[in-house]
Amino acid sequence: MKKNFDDLVELSKHLRSPEGCPWDREQSLDTVTPYIIEEAYEVVQAIEQKDKDDIIEELGDLFFQVIFASQIASEDGEFDIEDVVDRLHQKLVSRHPHVFGDEKAKDAQEAIKIWHKQKLKEKSRKRRLLEIPRTMPSLLRAHRVSEKASQVGFDWKGPEEVILKVKEEFAELEIEIKNHNKDGIETEWGDLVFSMVNLGRHLKLDSEGTAHKAIDGFIVRFSKVEDKAQEEGKELSELTIEEMDLLWEEVKSEEP
Repeated sequence: MKKNFDDLVELSKHLRSPEGCPWDREQSLDTVTPYIIEEAYEVVQAIEQKDKDDIIEELGDLFFQVIFASQIASEDGEFDIEDVVDRLHQKLVSRHPHVFGDEKAKDAQEAIKIWHKQKLKEKSRKRRLLEIPRTMPSLLRAHRVSEKASQVGFDWKGPEEVILKVKEEFAELEIEIKNHNKDGIETEWGDLVFSMVNLGRHLKLDSEGTAHKAIDGFIVRFSKVEDKAQEEGKELSELTIEEMDLLWEEVKSEEP
């Protein structure tokens, strides 16, 4: 295992060397950022599809992005892959005193509280929500923000209370729409979405994943509507909205 890891590190060095790849030599931490994000999404997709070989391949691609980015940083005299691994090792040990120390955690909830308590001790600032990257997908970011706020007790007691908040935000959005207030519409729409994410969290839903499933479902159903229109010798754009609605309901009725 260590030999394979060392080989990957040497491979990344070679790719960046004068004898290596011209494209790889031109990369910086800024330019590889999109690829790191892309590889992370591909890992998630492979996991969702439960494709073992694909998961192995995509995890490998993501792993190499870490090695490659560390190599770039080492050439700039910033840090290297050993610094990354050492920091990770220290963090895993320090944030698991209930495993490697004297503390005890009776369940997962208690374990995560200990993790966050240790994390706060390590940070120079204690502004929890500022630690969450703004580059996260918005629904995932909203979930993480509300989740962190809940860890100090800033939360609703249950989904019933959040539903009341959702209704309140929807009513406020309706008022702004009636008033044709563009700024107000934007604000209230955002508040409504954030409230819906909170409701999803209280219902133990992954808002980001659930939204993707809904989008996937719409795509599948819409594609079947297109197929039915073509079977009738028509393009979808030629149909009235009423005709499209009839095909939509027909497709929907055929689903399990």
